[in-house]
Amino acid sequence: MTLRYLTAGETHGPQLTAIIEGLPSNLKLDFEQLNFQLQRRQKGHGRGKRMQIEKDTAAIVGGVRHGKTTGAPVALVVANNDWKHWTTVMNIEPIEGSDEDKRRVHRPRPGHADLNGGLKYNLKDLRNVLERSSARETAARVAVGAVARQFLAEFGIKVAGQVIRIGEIQAPPNDLPVDELIRLTEESVVRVVDKETEEKMTAYIDQIKADGDSIGGIVECIIEGVPVGLGSHVQADRKLDGRIAQAVVSINAFKGCEIGIGFEAGVLRGSQVHDEIMYSEERGYYRASNRLGGFEGGMTNGEQIVVRGVMKPIPTLYKPLQSVDIDTKEPFTAQVERSDACAVPAASVVMEHVVTWEVAKAFLEKFGGDSMEEIHANYNNYLKQLEQY
Repeated sequence: MTLRYLTAGETHGPQLTAIIEGLPSNLKLDFEQLNFQLQRRQKGHGRGKRMQIEKDTAAIVGGVRHGKTTGAPVALVVANNDWKHWTTVMNIEPIEGSDEDKRRVHRPRPGHADLNGGLKYNLKDLRNVLERSSARETAARVAVGAVARQFLAEFGIKVAGQVIRIGEIQAPPNDLPVDELIRLTEESVVRVVDKETEEKMTAYIDQIKADGDSIGGIVECIIEGVPVGLGSHVQADRKLDGRIAQAVVSINAFKGCEIGIGFEAGVLRGSQVHDEIMYSEERGYYRASNRLGGFEGGMTNGEQIVVRGVMKPIPTLYKPLQSVDIDTKEPFTAQVERSDACAVPAASVVMEHVVTWEVAKAFLEKFGGDSMEEIHANYNNYLKQLEQY
């Protein structure tokens, strides 16, 4: 069965819910690690006050017994602590009262899904759009990706992420081992390894906030230990790099994705882009470089997967933009709401988990089985096959 998931829930509703289907039985889950990943998403310099309200943890309410998956769908719930302030406005039962009582939204915010969603679904209260389109939904996706992360760890696959750029401030390149990258970025409030860069970025974010503005940036995900042959060249929708790119751009506020050297390949010669193939008895086939980010022909080639995503600035500003009221059709200045001046460090964590999910999905497609024992046997047989090639 194909690994898949669905999420449900609104930003001010009682909870976010995710259901994962297709996980094998006998996968041991570390609940502390699951919640640790959710807590990572809430960190980062530049976050708004919502992060002080929510203390995200995931409750597993189906598909796990005595610490292991059963093969049934796994259901996860992330409670919204802020729900207690919205029980009337977000109640599923009809309520009487004025627009003010219902907190009806009729003034769409630029850069959000408000107006497009209202037009598409014929909704006169744009709250029905913004509640679901909120980046709060990514908490459920991180929970799902955290389960996938534990699945991949069973096969020695590691996931790291870092911030490459925030606005005008770019981090210097590094070639750190994955374990060291994980350790150092976890110690940084902006998820960079260089302390001087961290100081520049935090000061820059503070200035952006003082100006009533917001700022975006570029984040990177690295996955190490992935075997050759995940994905396929035979159909467009089976190319794993394409599926990863779609997943990255599906994250709220992400507007682009590149793999390996990405857009830089458009200005270099072929001899400066492609990775030469090497062979040794110890390593087997490998690449002399990794400019293509671990992919050739839509398939993994055994090198590190390297993915970058670009996040636009958050559109909810303390120095608001102009819009049009859907009732009066008159122009207005968008209302000021609590917001993040910069959510790039948190977005780095979200991107780690959507990329991890796609890799885990492709891994199960390649080595499918109904139990962890069966998948391990399939995987080990494949490794033997590679040794003989």
